Amino acid sequence: MENVFNTYLFKALDAYPYELEEAIEALNYALSFEPDNTKALCLMARVYSEQLEDYNAAKSCYEKAMSSQLEMPGIYPDYIRLLLANEDYDQAQRLIDFALTIKGTDKATLHLLQGQLYEGLGQFTSAISALKRSKGLAFNNDFVRFAEEEITRVKNKLPKKRRKKKSNKKKKGA
Repeated sequence: MENVFNTYLFKALDAYPYELEEAIEALNYALSFEPDNTKALCLMARVYSEQLEDYNAAKSCYEKAMSSQLEMPGIYPDYIRLLLANEDYDQAQRLIDFALTIKGTDKATLHLLQGQLYEGLGQFTSAISALKRSKGLAFNNDFVRFAEEEITRVKNKLPKKRRKKKSNKKKKGA
């Protein structure tokens, strides 16, 4: 039975997101064999979130996946992205805080998401700090470049400081 499940899960993973019909069919078969499988539930959540924009159904899948296997590091980045897209900032913050305690989670990505959360709240200085932490935790150059671009983008949102013009007038009586 496990082999059949794995075959369908691998087919779904291979087909997503380019062959949606094939991915959904394989995913439905996989979930019919093992309805609480964390990996399958996370992929189904991504389908709901990314393709159908059904955030409530996606959240339900992520919550079911977490109740099945709380320590799976792969759940958290995608679930946090969903919460940010849905502007569930308090819940996203709690999940980031928890995910940072899980061994094996991608800390660089979690700090990047923390920066995006702060940006969503309009806390641009905090966002830049989190993005810099993210950059420091990165293990590849593509991520470093992306984090640098994010930092630059957020810096451009900071209010421009006014410069005081120096007065060229001489004091009277001097």
